[in-house]
Amino acid sequence: MPDFIDQTGRTISLPHIPKRIVSLVPSQTELLADLGLSPEVVGITRFCIHPVAWSGTKTIVGGTKQVKMDVINMLQPDLIIANKEENVKEQVEALEKQFPVWVSDVNKLPDACEMIGQIGLMTNKENAADELISRIKEKFAQRAAAIKKDSILPAAYFIWQNPYMLTGGDTFINSMMDAAGFKNIFADRSRYPIATVEEIRTCNPELLLLSSEPFPFAEKHIYGLQQLFPAAKIILVDGEMFSWYGSRLQYAPAYFARLQEQILQK
Repeated sequence: MPDFIDQTGRTISLPHIPKRIVSLVPSQTELLADLGLSPEVVGITRFCIHPVAWSGTKTIVGGTKQVKMDVINMLQPDLIIANKEENVKEQVEALEKQFPVWVSDVNKLPDACEMIGQIGLMTNKENAADELISRIKEKFAQRAAAIKKDSILPAAYFIWQNPYMLTGGDTFINSMMDAAGFKNIFADRSRYPIATVEEIRTCNPELLLLSSEPFPFAEKHIYGLQQLFPAAKIILVDGEMFSWYGSRLQYAPAYFARLQEQILQK
């Protein structure tokens, strides 16, 4: 097989089509399942909740930030799939001394499509990957055409409370906010900034999006925030639809459309 260059510019060599794959990224684990690679995947993290059945049939190799090196050594993978943001650099560097490690770096939809295509190539699932990419691109194009400019609301996307942590402009979530038809009020900030109530108020958000992950915002959190931002609409959103950049993307545009309808009815 040819060498492959991952999304961080690293070159990895695969002597043959991988037969023992470890995934350290939940959204990419789901992608491997949807590409038909269940027999090949031998290890996943405890945060890899899709597909549900895999939590009981695959070896758990720790968390995304706390990989168990001894468990991975036992599995002897011929491919490990990681991510620049979700996994710890030092752990990835330790693993690549023994195994081929392909690292994704996904900040926008084209990055996600490239990642899907590359994983398809490495695992001999090129046709399935290409079909998935085509579906994703078609659905996002349809969503973009449906967005009315006068309906785009200034929005704040919350991922944590105590302190409040929001989403900046150089994130995948920001690109999904654009695709959903929202204007991120913190698009000029980097990564996931911590913000005070006064800082958020200064940006005049008309909409507060409370994500289901990593902090599990629920109905009980809406009341408190509504007292702080009485003029804003506040809704709970499915964090997987905004932050998972694997095969779940094919369902995101329809979810965004339903979300827009929900907001209009508030």
